Amino acid sequence: MAKSTKVERVNFGRLPETVEMPNLMEVQLDSYRAFLQEGTNPKQRKSDVGLQAVFREVFPIESYDEKIKLDFSHYELGKAKNGPIECLREGVTYAAPLYVTFVLHNDGSTIEERVYMGELPLMTKQGTFVVNGAERVIVSQLHRSPGICFESSVHANGKLLHSYRIIPDRGSWLEVSYDTSDLLYVHLDRRKRRRKFLLTTLLRALDYSTDEEIISLFYRIENLKLAEDLEENELSQKVLIKEVRDTANADLVVARAFEPLTKGVVRQLLELGMKSAEVVDIRVDDTILKCLKKDPTKDTEGALKEIYRRLRPGDPPTVTNAKALLKRLFFDPKRYDIGRVGRHKLNQKLGLQTDLLTRILTREDVVAATSYLINLRLGEGTTDDIDHLGSRRVRTVGELLSNQCRTGLSRTERLVKERMTLFDVNTEGMTPQKLINPKALSAMIRDFFGRSQLSQLMDQTNPLSEMTHKRRLSALGPGGLSRERAGFEVRDVHPSHYGRICPIETPEGPNIGLISSLSTFGKINEFGFIETPYRKVENGRVKEEYDFLTADQEENFIVAQANTAVDGHGKFTSPRVSVRYRGEFLEVEPDKVHYMDVSPKQLVSVAASLIPFLEHDDANRALMGSNMQRQGVPLLISEAPVVGTGMESKVARDSHAMILSEGPGKVASVTARQVIVTEDGEAPENRKRMKTDPEKGVYVYDLLKFMRSNNGTCVNQRPVVKVGQRVTKGMVIADGPCTDQGELALGRNVVVAFMPWHGYNFEDAILLSQRLVKEDVYTSIHIEEFEISARDTKLGPEEITRDIPNVGDEALKNLGTDGVVRIGAEVKAGDILVGKITPKSETELAPEERLLRAIFGEKAADVKDSSLV
Repeated sequence: MAKSTKVERVNFGRLPETVEMPNLMEVQLDSYRAFLQEGTNPKQRKSDVGLQAVFREVFPIESYDEKIKLDFSHYELGKAKNGPIECLREGVTYAAPLYVTFVLHNDGSTIEERVYMGELPLMTKQGTFVVNGAERVIVSQLHRSPGICFESSVHANGKLLHSYRIIPDRGSWLEVSYDTSDLLYVHLDRRKRRRKFLLTTLLRALDYSTDEEIISLFYRIENLKLAEDLEENELSQKVLIKEVRDTANADLVVARAFEPLTKGVVRQLLELGMKSAEVVDIRVDDTILKCLKKDPTKDTEGALKEIYRRLRPGDPPTVTNAKALLKRLFFDPKRYDIGRVGRHKLNQKLGLQTDLLTRILTREDVVAATSYLINLRLGEGTTDDIDHLGSRRVRTVGELLSNQCRTGLSRTERLVKERMTLFDVNTEGMTPQKLINPKALSAMIRDFFGRSQLSQLMDQTNPLSEMTHKRRLSALGPGGLSRERAGFEVRDVHPSHYGRICPIETPEGPNIGLISSLSTFGKINEFGFIETPYRKVENGRVKEEYDFLTADQEENFIVAQANTAVDGHGKFTSPRVSVRYRGEFLEVEPDKVHYMDVSPKQLVSVAASLIPFLEHDDANRALMGSNMQRQGVPLLISEAPVVGTGMESKVARDSHAMILSEGPGKVASVTARQVIVTEDGEAPENRKRMKTDPEKGVYVYDLLKFMRSNNGTCVNQRPVVKVGQRVTKGMVIADGPCTDQGELALGRNVVVAFMPWHGYNFEDAILLSQRLVKEDVYTSIHIEEFEISARDTKLGPEEITRDIPNVGDEALKNLGTDGVVRIGAEVKAGDILVGKITPKSETELAPEERLLRAIFGEKAADVKDSSLV
């Protein structure tokens, strides 16, 4: 069959593509690049990102007596021994050695040493990792964002109770909630909710020791001039902040604190000679005053002891122990980390200006959160929707690996401290190399890539399945949800998913809604939140500029649809425009619109965007179509679709299934295995030993031939250029599996008839023309790999041989003299591929076995057939 030539695509779309789609692989590539900061000078690396941040958090490590200190200087990556293709062929991991330079400070002396910390897997340009000869993908995890979350729930008695939770990246949760008596209680452990105490106790423990200090945080203290003519209804709204005792008899309390004033109390105060009193107005709210009234503690020490008593019921409380416990819970950076994201969310919600590098909880955070909670009860502010994409973020490969490295290094820290203690008597021979054991770190990295739920064998059926796997978002995994506990709400499509997470592509089974896909234009920002682009609109005119907005930011804007009619100057043509605002669809005047969608494709994922006329599909069938496109195997002859969506070329290019030109030049040599491009098109003599040299304008492209993919399909690249042809940068040099002239080609353009044929195509059945089979239209190549090993057993060695007992010549006809099947032999199920015999133990022989032994001799008796079939 003649190979199709390059076809010029005709675009029938009415909407121009105004914003270029980002690289579909960047979710993987950018994250790992940021994790390694490889191209950056070690001294100029950002200390709050990736591997650098992990080392900076764990180091310096000090000995228990603080005499010895081991500090981190910088790390560097060596060269990988083999390239990714060699690693695939040889069944090894594509990794580079990690060297870390440590500085040891010991009694004024300093030792600097470079220590080998194990192998760190490298990412290929396709966004995958080669681990033990198999390509793996680290799936991004969608999880609950650290930060603060305000919620409300209805009590059994019908009362609405508000609460907030401060959720750190690492450490204890802090929950503050109202009870039915309008008191604020703190819960430090969700599993042991009985261990609660009043919020004012926590505030006292945080050094707001007196009642006056606490009151001044939430109320305005007034100085009330006392007079007999003050009205009763005005007095009942005022509360004294200190109790007043009789000047003559100190044991006699004239007026209690936190009790509303009455005319009688005012008269008594005037009799004591008081002209004014410090009061607060309780018309708005009296929550904190109620808590102070019930609070058994009166100062910081008492509060610390009370908290310790609640959290450690059996232990005798001391101030030192209590302070240490509170510090461990919220104020120790090694145990508690709210994270840059958590700090950003706290600042955003509570209007704080705290530096993003402040990663522990501050007392100002607790005060601001409590003020917001009190106002929330009064009807100001909003509760948070935990399914909103402003409350959920993506952990990409870099962050997931950082967490593993942190665990590994914290184990190393314990070992280092122990070794420092062992060296304590004689510190002369101490060096960083002797203190550090790299096994903990390398074991954690190996464990993550080999065993983690998020490290998966890449779905390599076709380029689309690879691409979708790398753009997948999973709510499962460590620190995520489990499919048994996940309810309907978390699985459902949310308005904030628009342009960020595809509402169509998700599995049909028990994982429905828990595994989703990033939308075509979706990007992940530095905090892990998904952004999508919108074109700016000013005074009813659409501009060329565009902004990437997170789900939180989008809440404040009115957004028009991508297909809204505009004239040549970008002005909206209709007097009313269909828009989205906070999950609602409205119609507004053009001058009220802030932004406009960049493309109708931005709503859906890559797989869904490949379905022509998607808008006419039923949602359930579109979901099935998106998932089934990933199951198309590479055919013998690929054919690009006649009707496409314009995404075919983008997917094929970004998937790296094809070979694209790295620079301009003229094709000098083309073979099935190699294409050479030079500046002048002259074929060099030593082409076998040639390497790419961009400075000389020489580019050597080695093609993959008949390699097995993870799914057993055939990976084969075919050159599409001719000798003497001029190529430019980015031009297609060779087609890969499922691509045709640089476009994704998952099937064939066959003629389909929707009609019955003698009942043979009833319901799901289809009829195929015999010609399709004869002409190999849907023929595909599958490669299977089988292994067998001959071991030494207790009874003797196993042997690979053609001489197998009790097997006829017909079964052995395909085996060579060495017992291995001949290359080119046609085999079917059950045929022997490798003949192997295993020694077996001597037992009492049955009569028929004795007969066999008499006929065939000893051989048949002491071995059994264990061939590979």
